[in-house]
Formats: sequence, structure tokens, C-alpha cells
Amino acid sequence: MTYTSSLNTVHKQGLFGDHENKKENELIKLREIKDLTIYQLVKYKKSTADISKMNLDGLRLPEPLNVKSNSSTRILWMGPDNWLVISDKKNIYDTFKNDFLDTDFAITDLSHSRTIIEIEGELAREVIKKGCPLNINDLKEGNCSNSIFHAITITLDFISDNPQVIRILALRSFGDSLHHSITDACLEFGYKAV
Repeated sequence: MTYTSSLNTVHKQGLFGDHENKKENELIKLREIKDLTIYQLVKYKKSTADISKMNLDGLRLPEPLNVKSNSSTRILWMGPDNWLVISDKKNIYDTFKNDFLDTDFAITDLSHSRTIIEIEGELAREVIKKGCPLNINDLKEGNCSNSIFHAITITLDFISDNPQVIRILALRSFGDSLHHSITDACLEFGYKAV
């Protein structure tokens, strides 16, 4: 089976919005992130597994609203005993299937069910504020949170503070609508789609 991005006919590269007379570093950069492996990891309520001693790709499971990451894998806390594992390793499942037993954890492949849009630039937070009721000023690099953007359920992953890089994850079926809403919010500032 071939994976086709939900934005393959929507995300167009180029300069858009109020970009004239602006330097490259003043523009918001917008990109679709593709070809990642995504797993949801949920600990069963009756499980007695001690998660404080477990690791996945060399990472401990993060605390509430936090992310643990290395050069290839990010683990986002999604709720009590619930994490999202995002990796560019195609075989990431093999690295944790033996430690996270199916008697203690449900592991679900979500790789083809998500659209990921990354916003980079000094005004990245301002773009998010246009459609998200969450106070994102309190969130920084290494944090994550679930919220909505123009009534679309999203997950925000704060990749970096300098430069500001924020990834927005949504269900694939909302990818087109989310992309339209995000690009519309970027127009005022000018953006470069890459």
C-alpha cells in the first residue's frame, strides 16, 4: 500500500500573504511533516507495570504536558497513562514491543491517520492564537497539549523556542480544513510554504 498525504493536492509551495518587503527570517515557514511512524501507547488500568523504569528508544515516558525526545523519536504525554510516540524510524515498534507487553499496554499504529503541519518563525504562536483558545504563552519547548483550532481537535507539540517551531497534529480527515485554517491565519504575517 502506498501512503498518500492528505495535503498532497492542497499544500502548495511558494510565498503567500503579506510577504513583500520582508526578509526571509521575518516570514513564517509552513511545511507538512510526512513519513513519520506514529504509535499510541496506552497502559491498561489494571496493569501493575512500573512505567518509571521503562524506556522507549532510550527515552523515559514523559510527565504530564511534557515531551521526551532524541534525534529520531518524540514521545508526547497525551493523558494519564497515554502517550503518542512519533519517530522517523520505520521499525520503532520493534524497539519497544518486547518491553511494553500486550498484557499491560495497548499499542496502536496511527501513522496514516494523522496530518502534521509545522509552523516556524517569530510569529508562530500568534498564528496558533488566532484559532486556539489555549493560553500557549505558558507552553515552551518540550511541552505538548491537546486543544482545538477552529473547532478541529489538535495536538500541539512545541519543538523549539528559538526559533519558534510548533507542530500541529490532527486527524487526517481534517487535514484539508486544518491546512486552510492555518494558512488563512498566516496570511496577515506573510508565509513561505516549503
